[in-house]
Amino acid sequence: MTSSPRSPPPAPTPEFEISRQSRIFAALSKKVIDLDELRMLAAQGVPDAAGVRSTVWKLLLGYLPSDRSMWEQELAKKRSQYAAFKDEFLFLNNPVETARRVETEGHHNVNTEHVDNGFLHRSEVTQEEHPLSLGKTSVWNQYFEYSEIMEQIDRDVKRTHPDMHFFCGDSSFAKSNQESLKNILLIFAKLNAGIRYVQGMNEILAPLFFVFRSDPDDKNAKFAEADSFFCFVELLSGFRDNFCQKLDNSAIGIQGTLAKLSQLVAKYDGELQQHLEITTEVNPQFYAFRWITLLLTQEFNFADTIHIWDTLLSDPDGPQETLLRICCAMLILVRKRLLAGDFTSNLKLLQNYPPTNISHLLYVANKLH
Repeated sequence: MTSSPRSPPPAPTPEFEISRQSRIFAALSKKVIDLDELRMLAAQGVPDAAGVRSTVWKLLLGYLPSDRSMWEQELAKKRSQYAAFKDEFLFLNNPVETARRVETEGHHNVNTEHVDNGFLHRSEVTQEEHPLSLGKTSVWNQYFEYSEIMEQIDRDVKRTHPDMHFFCGDSSFAKSNQESLKNILLIFAKLNAGIRYVQGMNEILAPLFFVFRSDPDDKNAKFAEADSFFCFVELLSGFRDNFCQKLDNSAIGIQGTLAKLSQLVAKYDGELQQHLEITTEVNPQFYAFRWITLLLTQEFNFADTIHIWDTLLSDPDGPQETLLRICCAMLILVRKRLLAGDFTSNLKLLQNYPPTNISHLLYVANKLH
């Protein structure tokens, strides 16, 4: 390489920024979106205005088809499907409501032959409806099975970005947003029995829901919950193995991903990798486990996280390889401090990553491509 990847990039001129934004608008206005062009433009950052990011992310995650003429039909289908999921899975969370509906429906079919001395016969309680039933189809058994997950989701959602009024507070808006996050995570858990819910998924969901709920188009904002659900599923599909406990120690689980990061650091800065892992014994699992599983949502402020995700979602091969390059770049940017540090100081530094210029970080990560 003729120059170090740590060298800062030249600052973009205002004219360049205007040109890049106009190119994104032009790309989105085509009848059939050129996804390769959109990825290239979005990787440099998406404009915050006019709900552009909401549309771009949906395209990058494959939620919207490239053919604009199909958008309305596809959105209607997906949003209807999510409404059906809510009816099926959230309804089962309340067996009392289930029993009430069964009883109500039963009463609608009652005729005079079922009346005895002015009293209706007691409704027959089926095995599936009995509170003590252990059958897999029992609504009560399913309720008890998922009650612990529901409690964990509730605790985590309440802790999501406590510094942001969008997610936290006593306002009806914040409470509505929390309810949407809980609905999405519980439905995901029920549809993905092999993973269910893993602590921290709320942090991955939050940027998606924030971007979609903030869409200035009221109709899109109204359906942010449904749109976020499907985009969340798609995003996690690329990281599914990191959340599967049975695969933790396999080549495709989280330990395998951490090993890839170690190899990447060794490739681009062998001295740093040796000092971290051999001399000071600071292994990637001590700091990068959170970086990778939570997609860097806890290392930077929310606005910077959104900027990073523009780049993550733009990778045609999926976000994981880009994520590993960004993690490697994070180490390279603080290499002087790491090389001068011991176990304690290095661990503290990497578990509390210092504020940094995100554009510079992404520039360095791109140089590692």
